[in-house]
Amino acid sequence: MSTKKLIGFTDDALLVLLMKGDMSAFEETYNRYWRRLYSMAYKRIRIKEIAEELVQDIFTSLWINRSKVNVESLSAYLLTAMKYKVINYLRHEMVKSMYVRQEVDLTSVLDNSTEENVLLHDLEVALDQEITKLPAGCQTVFKLSRQQNLSMKQVANQLGISEKTVENQLGKANKVLRANLRHFAPLISIILSSVNFW
Repeated sequence: MSTKKLIGFTDDALLVLLMKGDMSAFEETYNRYWRRLYSMAYKRIRIKEIAEELVQDIFTSLWINRSKVNVESLSAYLLTAMKYKVINYLRHEMVKSMYVRQEVDLTSVLDNSTEENVLLHDLEVALDQEITKLPAGCQTVFKLSRQQNLSMKQVANQLGISEKTVENQLGKANKVLRANLRHFAPLISIILSSVNFW
């Protein structure tokens, strides 16, 4: 099937074909999402070549693992994949810069990702601890938004509250978490700002 005929297909229909190995469906997915994913990456990284490379990595992985990935929403899957690609890249760069400042031989650092994994693990543990300290409303909204990747409208519908209330609760949660986890800056800023703001 030609990509031209697939232009009007929904993401769900594309996903069914893609998981069966339909190259035209893959090409249409690429055409539909490439620019959006590139813009997301470039907005955070500001390096054209790196942003392009991250996008290519995501689509390569999608095609290779097409029959194995558990995808309910093509859009959510791709956006989440890009979010974590960017986070991992920035995490790597932050660790590198820390070692540069400390005048440590970068050769050994780049050959070993242990320091990066420790840093990310520490951040995840600290973040989970701080989330449990949030007021119940903020905590619920934040978890639905961050962990389930729901939009503000979806969170509002699920909880039976207004989108404005969701926005206010997310704002409060982000403010508290940024303040309490400021020693992890700038990585915490990237993670928090990625919640439904991509």
